Amino acid sequence: MTGAGVLGFLVILAVAAPFISPHDPGSIDIRARLMPPVWMDGGSWSHLFGTDNVGRDVLTRIIYGARVSLFIGISTILIGGLSGSLLGMVAGYFRGRTETIIMRLVDIQMAFPSILLAVAIMALVGPSMMNVIFVLSLSTWAPFCRVARGQTLHVCSQEYITAAEALGLKDFAILLRHVIPNILSPLIVVASFALATNIINEASLSFLGVGVPPSTPTWGGMLGEGRNYLRIAWWVSTLPGIALMMCVYSVNMLGDWLRDFYDPRLID
Repeated sequence: MTGAGVLGFLVILAVAAPFISPHDPGSIDIRARLMPPVWMDGGSWSHLFGTDNVGRDVLTRIIYGARVSLFIGISTILIGGLSGSLLGMVAGYFRGRTETIIMRLVDIQMAFPSILLAVAIMALVGPSMMNVIFVLSLSTWAPFCRVARGQTLHVCSQEYITAAEALGLKDFAILLRHVIPNILSPLIVVASFALATNIINEASLSFLGVGVPPSTPTWGGMLGEGRNYLRIAWWVSTLPGIALMMCVYSVNMLGDWLRDFYDPRLID
């Protein structure tokens, strides 16, 4: 519940960012550069979390950064997760050459470290939010495919599938009515952990300067911009880092709960 509450709070912040943000995320004020947070000497209530090296409000950029991280994370799960799950289900149900081809593609995909592959592709195609979504989706589909294929093999070995085939149900009807509902729960758990991984990967790409363009506020980009000011303005990097940690930790807690919920044997 704590994880769901924190994640829900971040989602509300992200959706309501244009209405609750105290400043424009791209507004520059050199006169107020590196202003400390309000609880430190020299802080101001007009900039609760202080400002960065060019006078932009840190709190505002953290709020807008939540929009980018959550949007990219959820988009990659929808694209990569759905495509991987469908391919895995097809491989596990139809078997034969179709399964061989799909699973060899999965093996090739998983042979490459995901973050290195993402950095290499982003270096070629250039920084863009859509490119980040495409690259992270490319590294997300394979785990979903393996889980979906394994679960489909298990479901198809059950007697009710044999009975459905004996009654003359078409393959599409069997997949829709019997296979998908029975493989959905483990895929939801995989999706929760993949969401946390992709949020971190997006932050990593932005930190390295090959993710979302610098003009768009992101948690990883703020970490990268503030690393040169850690000794004199720790809040520029530390506060977005705390927001990133809270988001990923809440998603992981929610994923742990989902795993226990769908498998009561794991509950202590």
